[in-house]
Amino acid sequence: MRCRTPARAVANALLAALAIHASIVRAGEPAANDAPAVPLTGGKLLLTGGVSEIEGAAGGGLTPWAVIGGYGTASQLGANAHATYVHTQDFALTTYGALVGVANRVEISIARQVFDTRDAGAQLGLGSGFRFDMDTIGLKVRLFGDAVLDQDTWVPQIAAGIQFKHNEQGDVVKAVGATSTSGTDFYLSASKLLLAQSLLLNGTLRFTKANQFGLLGFGGDKSNAYHPEFEASVAYLLSRNVAVGAEYRSKPDNLGFAREQDAYDAFVAWAPTKHVSLTLAYVSLGDIATIRNQRGAYASLQVGF
Repeated sequence: MRCRTPARAVANALLAALAIHASIVRAGEPAANDAPAVPLTGGKLLLTGGVSEIEGAAGGGLTPWAVIGGYGTASQLGANAHATYVHTQDFALTTYGALVGVANRVEISIARQVFDTRDAGAQLGLGSGFRFDMDTIGLKVRLFGDAVLDQDTWVPQIAAGIQFKHNEQGDVVKAVGATSTSGTDFYLSASKLLLAQSLLLNGTLRFTKANQFGLLGFGGDKSNAYHPEFEASVAYLLSRNVAVGAEYRSKPDNLGFAREQDAYDAFVAWAPTKHVSLTLAYVSLGDIATIRNQRGAYASLQVGF
C-alpha cells in the first residue's frame, strides 16, 4: 500500500505556501488611484528558473539548483510540468511530474520515476521488461541571495531542500540487499548567475542513502549511513533562449552485489518561450545492477509559466 502521509504533508505545505502568496499579493494591492498591479506570473528572465531534474526539482537534468522553479518573482506564482526519458544500452528511465514555485521563495514538487529493465531484466533474474516504480515528493526553500538581482556581489543564491522517495518494489530491492524501500534526501544548493559572462554555476551537497537515485532502494549491506555526495553544474548561454552545459553527480555505493558509480551529462536546453523548454543530453550513469557502462540519450520536455 502506497504511503499517503507525504502526500498529505505536501498538500498542507502547498496550501500554506499559497496562503503566504495571497497575503503578499494583498499587501501589494494598489489603491484605486495607484498604478496597475504587477502580473501574477512570468517576471523572471528566460531560462533562469532552470529545467526539471529527474527527481522533479528545478535545476539541471541530474541535479537540483538553488533556483525556484517557474517564472514567478517575489510577488508571483510559477509552475511547470515535465516529462523526461533516458535511454541507455540496456535500460530506460521515464520520469514525469510537476512543481509550483511561490513568491520565488518556496518550491513544491512531485515526480514519478519508472525504471524499465528491458531485456536486461531477464539477465538479472527479474523477467524481461520488469519495472521499478518510485515516487518523489520535494520541498525547496530559498534561504538567501538572488541569482538574477545580486550581480554586484559574489554571494550566490542558497536554497535547502528535501526529497522524500518511496519505491514500490519492496520485495525486490530488499532481495538485492537494500535496507529500506523509502528514504529522504537532504541537500543544500548554491547557484551563481554571472549575467555579463552568460554563465551559471551551481554546486549541491546532498546527504543520501539512495541506491541508483532510490530506484534500487535505500541503504544496503555495505552501508546504511547517510553519505555526503557532491553535485555540480555549469551552463553557458549561447543566446537568450539556448544554453549548453555539463553536470556531475556523485552517488553512494551501498550494495555489495553491484558497484555504483558517479553520473555525468552534457546538455543543450532550448526555450523558445517562457512556456516551453526542451533539453537534450548525453548521459553516463556508470554500472547499474552489474550491467556495465550505461550511457545514452536524455530528452526532457517542460511546459509551464
